[in-house]
Amino acid sequence: MAKIDLVSNDWIDLVFKGRNHEYGAYKLRKGTSKRNVISIIAVCIAAVLLFAGLAIKKAVEANTKVASTQVTELSALDQPKKKAEVKQKQIKLEEPEKVVERVKSSIKFTAPVIKKDNEVKPEDELKTQDQLMETKTAIGSFDVKGNDEDNGQVLKAKEVIAQPEPPKHEEENKIFDVVEQQPEFPGGFAALQQFLKDNVKYPVVAMENGVQGRVTVGFVVEKDGSVSDVHVVKSVDPSLDKEAVRAVKSMPKWQPGRQNGTAVRVRYNVPVNFKLTN
Repeated sequence: MAKIDLVSNDWIDLVFKGRNHEYGAYKLRKGTSKRNVISIIAVCIAAVLLFAGLAIKKAVEANTKVASTQVTELSALDQPKKKAEVKQKQIKLEEPEKVVERVKSSIKFTAPVIKKDNEVKPEDELKTQDQLMETKTAIGSFDVKGNDEDNGQVLKAKEVIAQPEPPKHEEENKIFDVVEQQPEFPGGFAALQQFLKDNVKYPVVAMENGVQGRVTVGFVVEKDGSVSDVHVVKSVDPSLDKEAVRAVKSMPKWQPGRQNGTAVRVRYNVPVNFKLTN
C-alpha cells in the first residue's frame, strides 16, 4: 500500500477518479486538508496560550509571596525593642539623731498702729513699761515658748520666722476709716462747701413739694485722690439723693489720705444741704 499524504489533496483525486466531480462530497473532501491545517494551528495556538497563562500565573504568585515576605520583615523591624529592666534595690539611709537646740522664750513686740478698740486683739495690745521690766523673756517679732528654762521641746521658731508675709494686694486694697493724715478737698473744707453750693441744683420736684433737708453722701477717696463708691448714707428724698450723688461725683481730685507716709484708700462722708428760701 502506497503512503498517502493526508495534508495534500492527491488522495481525493485518487478516490474520486472517474466519478462526478460536481458531486457535493468531492467538494467537501477537497477542503478537508485546509480544515485539518487550520485545526492543527488552532490547537497549537491554544496550547501555547495555556502554557503562557500558567507561566504568568506562577510568576505573579511568586512575586506576591516575595512582597508579603518583605512586608512581614519590615513590620518586624519597625517594632520597638524591649528594654531590659534593671531592678534597683532601695537602700534606706539612717537619719542622724536630731540635736535639740536651746531656744530662749520671747514675747512679741507690737508696733503702734491706730485701730479701733474692737479690732485690737489681746496679744497685740501694747505692753506697759512695768510689764516689760517684770518679764525675763526677750522681745522679738513673735511669741516663742522656748526650752531655755525647763529643757522642754524646741518649738518651730524657725518655721514661724519663715512664714510668708500676708499678700500685699490685700493691704493695698484695704479701706481705712481713720488714718494719720485724713484726705482733704483742694482748698480745705470751706472750698468744699463752696463747691457744693455752686454745683448743687435744687430739684424742681422737691422745690414744688417743699421738700428740704440734709443728705449725707459717703464715698472712698482713692490713692490718686479720685472718688469712688459714691452712695447715700442718710436719705431725705429720692430727688434730693440723686442730685447730691451727682454733685459729689463731679468733685475734682482730693489730696489722698496717708498712713505711715503712704497714700491709702479712706472712707469719707459729706453732708449736702437742701434748704428752701422764703
